[in-house]
This record gives sequence, structure tokens and C-alpha cells, in this order.
Amino acid sequence: MAHTTARIGTVDYATAITTGHHQLTVDEGPELGGKDAGPAPYDLLSAALGACTVITLRMYARRKQWPVTSVEADVHFTRNADKVESIDRVLRIEGADAGQKKRMAEIAEKTPVTLTLKRSLEIRTTLA
Repeated sequence: MAHTTARIGTVDYATAITTGHHQLTVDEGPELGGKDAGPAPYDLLSAALGACTVITLRMYARRKQWPVTSVEADVHFTRNADKVESIDRVLRIEGADAGQKKRMAEIAEKTPVTLTLKRSLEIRTTLA
């Protein structure tokens, strides 16, 4: 379904990412020893959730033929001092009435990336 290759050399911590025919750089900020040459890993996690949310809601509005003119998801990943992690997502939906917005917020809870993050995920690691 999705495939990404990440490669790092000797520059802390710039990472070359290839996914499909797209290439991007991921890095850490200076506070973690990087040079901020690209988004950090948790920025990408937040971006994936945000993108999946707005894409799904756009599809839903189109299918329902609702007059939605824009959908925005503001996503914040946080980890507190006790290492409890959470994500806050705020939706801004233009062109829909209150009932449509409420329904779209319910749909946001069922997007593919939302559901993946809410349930446990098995990660298998092997050596090549």
C-alpha cells in the first residue's frame, strides 16, 4: 500500500526519503542536533494525519454534493513529561452548515490514518 526508503549518511540528521517518485528531506531541528533541513519525523506523522483527514473529508463532501469550499486540519502532536503522547486535531470547514460540519467531524474520526493511529500497530524489523 505504501513504501518508503529512508537513507542517512554522515550529516546529522538529514535523511533522504524516497516514496514512490517523490523525494524529500527529513531532519531534526537544531535543539536535537540537526540543521532543520526538512520536517522532523513527528511533523511527518502529523502531516500524514492532516492530509488523510482533509482528503477524506473532501471526498465525503463531494459525494454528498455539499457546498464545502475548504477543509483545514490543524494537527498538533505532543508528549508530556510523563511521556504520554496525544494528538489534537482542529477542523475548519468552510461552506458547510452546522449539521454538515458536525457530520464531517464524525467522519474525521474514521479516516484511515486516524484508525491506524488509534489501534495498535505491529512493526516487524529484519536485517537485509
